[in-house]
Amino acid sequence: MLQRVQAGSVVYFASPQLTRIGVPHAFSTRLGGISPPPFDSMNLGNPSGCAVQDDEPRIQENYRLLQSAAGMGDRERFWAHQVHGPDVIDVAGDAMPGQKADALVTREPHRVLAIRVADCVPILISTDDGRTVAAVHAGWRGVIAGAVPNAIKIMKFEPEQMIAAIGPCIGFEAFEVGPEVLAEFQTAFPAAPPIARYPDGSGKGTVDLRSAVRHQLLAAGLLDENIDTTDRCTYRDAAEFFSHRRDNGVTGRMAALIATRV
Repeated sequence: MLQRVQAGSVVYFASPQLTRIGVPHAFSTRLGGISPPPFDSMNLGNPSGCAVQDDEPRIQENYRLLQSAAGMGDRERFWAHQVHGPDVIDVAGDAMPGQKADALVTREPHRVLAIRVADCVPILISTDDGRTVAAVHAGWRGVIAGAVPNAIKIMKFEPEQMIAAIGPCIGFEAFEVGPEVLAEFQTAFPAAPPIARYPDGSGKGTVDLRSAVRHQLLAAGLLDENIDTTDRCTYRDAAEFFSHRRDNGVTGRMAALIATRV
């Protein structure tokens, strides 16, 4: 279970396992920033294509506040142009932020990896020595595409030497999808698909993204006791989180940040 941490006015979640090995990280909430409605208040990104946008200087100040609260204020933030796919950027040397990818891996102590979410699953991973870390963004397309196992491969460590934390995302009951998406999960997880089908004949149902990600981590070789998770739902818990689905796209973004142990 992820524990809630408050530093000044900034409220975020932290993984007990990552905290234990000294890896600085944060799963942000919507609380403690400076953005006005409908982005109140810790907004860390604008909705794509939406006519309503937050001012970029406010977003950058929110990142500064969050990084400072989480003990990463002196490090350079690296981010990707997220496209709901399988690609991973190995962040080293002169790698430039803004490339298309949904997972980031680094061994460089001066950098902070950042991914943005507003219902999708944020996953933070570290080797048990804290020297190699990853941040992964996985909505349903990213889960099916394999963003999580791809990041683990790029880390180039034995999976039993890794620790992972699954952050707040849309919950099982709230993530209603049609038969095409249910079929994708049935195919990807044939032994135990993380879905529930409605008995009304509509073909609709719900998908448990958190369970799907946990299954992928275990299938990649991580130990069950090395995986932290949470029951927080971005759709249900409106006071704490933005939700693209709940707010019809006019909403802010949370972020998950991680850096190597110094």
